[in-house]
Amino acid sequence: MKKLMLLAIAGLALFAAVSAYAANTDDATVTFEVQAINELTVSGDPGALIVSTATAGSEPDAESDATTTYAITNNELNHKITGQIDEAMPANVTLTINLAACTTSVTSGAVDISDGAAHDLVTSIDLVAEAGNTITYGLSATVAAGVVASDTRTVTLTLTN
Repeated sequence: MKKLMLLAIAGLALFAAVSAYAANTDDATVTFEVQAINELTVSGDPGALIVSTATAGSEPDAESDATTTYAITNNELNHKITGQIDEAMPANVTLTINLAACTTSVTSGAVDISDGAAHDLVTSIDLVAEAGNTITYGLSATVAAGVVASDTRTVTLTLTN
């Protein structure tokens, strides 16, 4: 009987020790948030677009460059990329830009941005993180443009809703 009593006391002491450790807890509150992320970058500038040839009896041959790309990260729905230049092109000279669609979007194809106004280039952009999407720039001119000296335009791409 004494052995049974000693075993009961030892078991009770062990239970009390384990209970004391289990009661030593505390809580922490974690605050979190995911904000809107709308990032767009381009890989660099295209090569010079120089219209310099034509077939006799036809308008000059257009030039294009598809050596640049864009990367996009967007965690919102229904965004678009617009494009515009800082100054209108000379008369009878046309600058186009064509952004390949990212996975969740629709491209507008080759868009004439010669007037300096903002134009939709890619629409219906939803949740996406993607790089390496091709940008194709095109330059064409009619004979009515005459000779146009080398000049530049800044193309601004904007990711917006």
